[in-house]
Amino acid sequence: MDTTRLKNYFTGLQSRIVAELETFDGQPFRTDSWDRPEGGGGISRLIEQGNFFERGGVNFSHVTGKSLPASATAVRPQLTGRAWEAMGVSLVLHPENPYCPTAHMNVRCFVASKEGEDDVWWFGGGMDMTPYYGNDEDVRHFHTTCKAALAPFGDEVYPKYKKWCDEYFFLKHRNEPRGVGGVFFDDLNEGGASGETPFERCFALTQAVGNVFTKAYLPVLAKRRDTPYGERERDFQAYRRGRYVEFNLVWDRGTLFGLQSGGRTESILMSLPPIVKWRYDWKPEAGTPEAVLYEKYLKPQDWA
Repeated sequence: MDTTRLKNYFTGLQSRIVAELETFDGQPFRTDSWDRPEGGGGISRLIEQGNFFERGGVNFSHVTGKSLPASATAVRPQLTGRAWEAMGVSLVLHPENPYCPTAHMNVRCFVASKEGEDDVWWFGGGMDMTPYYGNDEDVRHFHTTCKAALAPFGDEVYPKYKKWCDEYFFLKHRNEPRGVGGVFFDDLNEGGASGETPFERCFALTQAVGNVFTKAYLPVLAKRRDTPYGERERDFQAYRRGRYVEFNLVWDRGTLFGLQSGGRTESILMSLPPIVKWRYDWKPEAGTPEAVLYEKYLKPQDWA
């Protein structure tokens, strides 16, 4: 596996996405490079209190370790004890305007090694969108863009990854989805029908997902960024952000892997929003825009 080629792609993707986000927001992102004592490091690109983004981060990491943590071997027990190398880009963006959705994207590659045995590698990633006030046009654009990006890899790929996303970004303790989904994949190490090697096919698919994120997300923001809002909308946004925090800290495998592997806490938890609220057993009033989110948008459905 050509890890130099992977690193060039992932660092280039980070730079391209940050450049587009800086143009959109009008303020520069902070650059924070870090080293990890056990091996590797990364580059965190952050914005807080921007003109548009209340908080956002686009992280690149390339880290190594002597033994895979439990979060990585839960579905791969045969890899327990192997040395590992992980590389990728992860981002979460929290706009201030409640009519603009939060979004997440991640693309990554893992390699697990053991002396005397072949390396085991896999790609993973995806993107999803979490609105506070849903809009059909926005959700359809996000999903149709994901579908078009995956179309070259087979008609069955988007429906499979869309379903996987709906199932993964689900708060089991709340019995509700985190948002309107998108696409998600993991353990990807298979060849294609056209004869590509498994690595070439999987790397190409991972790039297709990473490269299309801003095309899926920024047009949604551009349409909603000037929508007027008040204290009611900000209050509901803060309440729903609580669900985002709960998922990331309770269920997200990436967060658990980062913490269990001794990753940099500031970079791992950059995904959390700056203003959040919780209430006891709160429910929206029937007929309100807030109720529509629960009644319509927090129900997995065919959007593309």
